[in-house]
Amino acid sequence: VQLVESGGGVVPTGGSLRLSCAASGFTFDDYAIGWFRQAPGKDREGVSCILSRGGSGYVDSVKGRFTISSDNAGSTVYLQMDNLQSEDTGVYFCAAVSPWFGKTCDWEYFYFFGQGTQVTVSS
Repeated sequence: VQLVESGGGVVPTGGSLRLSCAASGFTFDDYAIGWFRQAPGKDREGVSCILSRGGSGYVDSVKGRFTISSDNAGSTVYLQMDNLQSEDTGVYFCAAVSPWFGKTCDWEYFYFFGQGTQVTVSS
């Protein structure tokens, strides 16, 4: 499995960014693709995921501000991030698990990770 992220950058508080994850190499049709982030000095945390069978999920801190989506082929996953705050600063990683038959984002099962893209929200 290959996961390639893009779209990070520096934005002011309240600004927006859209991250992209190009995913390839899945052996199974059932999978989940998600976004994790790691802030300086903190553990990596799950942010959002989308399921090949339908459905998505978000960590509470981004609900109403972030939106995950995918293209029709499901090969590219996007994370639209609006109203960014300083606490959103960190390295954002695209992640995947396959096969995945669950109906929720169970963060502990993701084991494919991309290289990450830096998101910095400046005040």
